[in-house]
Amino acid sequence: MSALFRARYPELVRLADLLGADDPEDIAQEAFARLIRKQETLRDQDAALAYVRSTTCNLVRNRRRHLRVARLRTPAGQDEVSSEHAVMLREDHRELLAALAALAPRRREAIVLRYWLELSERETAATMGVSPGTVKSLVSRGLDALGKALEGKL
Repeated sequence: MSALFRARYPELVRLADLLGADDPEDIAQEAFARLIRKQETLRDQDAALAYVRSTTCNLVRNRRRHLRVARLRTPAGQDEVSSEHAVMLREDHRELLAALAALAPRRREAIVLRYWLELSERETAATMGVSPGTVKSLVSRGLDALGKALEGKL
């Protein structure tokens, strides 16, 4: 497990960040903590990476849902960007990341898994808990929306 953590932790932090997590490092750590608790019951030890990726996606979804409810109950204020998040945003990618952040969460998740993590459609579908056809649809619609949002900007 420690080798998997050392090899994949930065990738999962990046995944959580690209999916819009406000605390990507905590999300990645929690995903690995859940993997450790589950490792004895995993049928296939080779499935650990897929499990931790799926867990990361689910944790981000749950966290975003929680924050949406919390924001509805608190007065509006300006969101502050953490210094870690600011460092990750290179100037030349700012517009792309803004357009990506504006996508519907499931479309953004499909695009990030498919292209940033370079997962196959089948792996992306397994991570998201949907069919490969749904992944194709989400990616296609997401890329169309990104193209429209970025016309003439990059």
